[in-house]
Amino acid sequence: MALFGTLGEKLNHVFSKITKRGTLTELEIKNAMREIKLVLLEADVNYLVVKDFVAKVTEKSMGERVMKSLTPGQQVIKIVNEELTELMGSTNSKLAVSSKLPTVIMMCGLQGAGKTTMCGKLAKMLKKQGKKPMLVACDIYRPAAINQLKTLGKQVDVEVYDEGTAKPAKTSQNAIKYAEKKGYDTVIIYTAGRLQINEELMTELQDIKKAVNPTEILLTVDSMIGQESVNVATTFNEKLDITGVILTKLDGDTRGGAALSIRAVTGKPIKFCGVGEKMDDIEPFYPDRMASRILDMGDVLSLIEKAQETITEEEAKKLEKKFRENTFTLDDYLVQFEQLKKMGSISDILAMIPGANKLKLNANAVDEKQLARNKSIILSMTKKERQDPDIIKGSHKRRIAEGSGTSIQDVNILLKQFNQSKELMKQFSGKKKGGFRLPF
Repeated sequence: MALFGTLGEKLNHVFSKITKRGTLTELEIKNAMREIKLVLLEADVNYLVVKDFVAKVTEKSMGERVMKSLTPGQQVIKIVNEELTELMGSTNSKLAVSSKLPTVIMMCGLQGAGKTTMCGKLAKMLKKQGKKPMLVACDIYRPAAINQLKTLGKQVDVEVYDEGTAKPAKTSQNAIKYAEKKGYDTVIIYTAGRLQINEELMTELQDIKKAVNPTEILLTVDSMIGQESVNVATTFNEKLDITGVILTKLDGDTRGGAALSIRAVTGKPIKFCGVGEKMDDIEPFYPDRMASRILDMGDVLSLIEKAQETITEEEAKKLEKKFRENTFTLDDYLVQFEQLKKMGSISDILAMIPGANKLKLNANAVDEKQLARNKSIILSMTKKERQDPDIIKGSHKRRIAEGSGTSIQDVNILLKQFNQSKELMKQFSGKKKGGFRLPF
């Protein structure tokens, strides 16, 4: 599922009304702003944030630069994009590194926000960056919390320090001494949560903060609870003076209220976001990229980063050459399925491609189960058919369908999808004038 899919669709519906016009009147701009306001409120964005945002966009859209532009609708979209970026923090906020190692990251949040998993994801990400992290178990209340963290530690090959049910503040202090002795450069302290904020929880967190003076205090927030997540962030910030926020479950049915409100309300940046259940599904939060994805302008930079983690430069050059010379085959297509699976969900990848939502792609193109069927279909073809799909006619399709346990319709869908993909990827190979080159 694309991030904030419904929000993006509704905003683009508003924009479609103004981009069709050669000129825009003040009344048309005001009507569009009224619709944008309703869309944002439906997305559970904080009311005061929406009011301020719409006022800024309206003021800039009423300017002479827009009203006298040859493409006023596009100018309004550009302003909305800029203001969305500003709203979410303008630039990526990196993790601070302590001048005296280890860097101490204190992870806090309510139960159910995904804090435990996020500790593991963060540790794995830091390992990939060449750091040597250690996890510290300080949730002494929730049954099996320590064992759960140890299981995650084994999964990402990171040591977990614990002292059973000892006082969390003391455990944190001892953990840092242990990290210094063992040469760990980053300590991630996993703190206890509650179903709701209470004084006991806050006092314990304040004690840990006082004991270890953390470099970062990161609040894990469930983005699916919308406006309530902003209230949670506000309270934690008041009590702990957090340094940043991690948004989880951005791959779910998220309306967008948390991402668009937290920075404006708390003044603290969103540093990372969780976009899936796998331990690699953590991304730095880039406000400009997120704004572009919301407005269906794509996120080519994130796509490049994902691709570079999965595909070598040599493989990328070979692939570009195949597209440029029109020698891309179904065997190559099968290899790409496997590479795409490593990069994440297909729908999320498509969301990073500018204008992909406007392409007439069959719904099956983003159906993960369809990928398995497609693999069976391709493997049921002869070598000659995979090299030259144009020779596949009616009798061939019946045999392929029977061999793969699918239908002729499934075979037709795959062949159509293959041709559409070739057309799409020509943009990245630089074959079409003004297109993109392969992002590697």
